[in-house]
Amino acid sequence: MKIWLNGGLHDLDSARVSVFDHGLTVGDGIFETVKAVAGRPFALTRHLDRLARSARGLGLPEPDLDEVRRACAAVLDANPMELGRLRITYTGGLSPLGSDRGDQGPTLVVALGETTRRPDSTAVITVPWTRNERGALTGLKTTSYAENVVALARATEQGATEALFPNTVGQLCEGTGSNVFVVLDGEIHTPPVSSGCLAGITRALAVEWTGAHETDLPLDVLDRADEVFLTSTLRDVQAVHRVDDRELPGAPGPVTTKAMRVFEERAADDLDP
Repeated sequence: MKIWLNGGLHDLDSARVSVFDHGLTVGDGIFETVKAVAGRPFALTRHLDRLARSARGLGLPEPDLDEVRRACAAVLDANPMELGRLRITYTGGLSPLGSDRGDQGPTLVVALGETTRRPDSTAVITVPWTRNERGALTGLKTTSYAENVVALARATEQGATEALFPNTVGQLCEGTGSNVFVVLDGEIHTPPVSSGCLAGITRALAVEWTGAHETDLPLDVLDRADEVFLTSTLRDVQAVHRVDDRELPGAPGPVTTKAMRVFEERAADDLDP
């Protein structure tokens, strides 16, 4: 396994990041997960644009996106696999202990892990914790994921693969690593970015390709939605067959099935939409 670290490829056993890296000590970092099919990344330009936005939002130096592209290509070439999770991590770099950043410059890591296609449907739960739609990190894809780890562990305990959060005013927001869509009277709706959810790459493509409406939705819409589905880099469009104790028989339903088909066809036509 070859990993890109700060300018070049390294063997997995020799790749080393300092224990004083700000990404480790205080979670001062951002990341992107990119789907790679047969060595080719999907929607890389959109992911790199969001990486740059997250860096600006966190006050990190602007990443050299040409270098990141070279790093992605090198890692994909060095680690051939049919379906991969390409992970770009960019942190505040070597820093003093505490919240102040050091002056050594950022750390860039690009790594690749093998993955498999997700099932067509899954179960989700809701959790009592909230997303803060007005927080300093709202809308940024940061490495501060401990809240998601806790919520996802609860989902796993209950036989689900995702946990859905409300925001502070009780609206449906997002999952730990996905965006959520609901079907009401044949129309697709998803929470707007103003709800506090991450502006997911797959979410944006699904909205564009299916004509979904961005709508403020109460959390209890999950109790009455005709269909529910998730979007994310590795899920693509994935139906939900259970929300908490509510079963949605027949998932994926007809609207979700069409959304899945449209996404698959459009994504196959253009690897960098």
